[in-house]
Amino acid sequence: MKTDIIAFGAHPDDVELGCGGTIFNATQQGKTVGIIDLTRGELSTRGNVKSRAIEAANAAKALGVSIRFNVGLSDGFISNSKENQLEIIKLVRYYRPEVVFCNSVEDRHPDHAKSNLLVREACYLSGLKKINSIGKDGYNQKVWRPKSIYSYIQWNNIKPDFVVDISGSIDAKMSAVQAYTSQFFDPLSLEPETPISSRNFMDSVRYRAADLGRLAYTSYAEGFITNRPILVKSIFDLK
Repeated sequence: MKTDIIAFGAHPDDVELGCGGTIFNATQQGKTVGIIDLTRGELSTRGNVKSRAIEAANAAKALGVSIRFNVGLSDGFISNSKENQLEIIKLVRYYRPEVVFCNSVEDRHPDHAKSNLLVREACYLSGLKKINSIGKDGYNQKVWRPKSIYSYIQWNNIKPDFVVDISGSIDAKMSAVQAYTSQFFDPLSLEPETPISSRNFMDSVRYRAADLGRLAYTSYAEGFITNRPILVKSIFDLK
């Protein structure tokens, strides 16, 4: 299977918060985009695995995403082990993305930085022909290495290497985030409050996009970190 973008997230809702607008941009351009959640978010204070899965499906629909898959790693205990590397390698070789998005390089939740390293290293290893992996069809998979890997920004304010204009996608991004009714602000909820369940946090999602947009001379933007220089054919490609 060939895809344009695969976005990895340690937990359902990570991708929507970090790069939901960029994903909606891509799906509206006819690109094939998939979201792969590494865990089911089973340690979340609010909600449960069942409700989170329903919310993830609704969020994917809001973004126009045609693929959503959950790896089922252990929430809170993601490790960059050989076993986990091979699981990600299989997925990268199966979906064959041109671009991969992954969690923040450093963040409040320890799973985020661990997931970032796990995914980035697996994407490299996926291109080594001496690493064998068996696909869903029972045959050896062909090697594949994505052309680009970009880390989105989450809780911590990290200076981005570049931003993507999501001015036309901010409402879709917010709809996808708000699909997670168990996790975010709900004045009628009787569940315990958390740092991400406040109205302030939900407002901050839109504000961050507006602030990055302000800095880039547009209305809304999402920021990314890259591990290699960005190549352009002409200086006039830069905005």
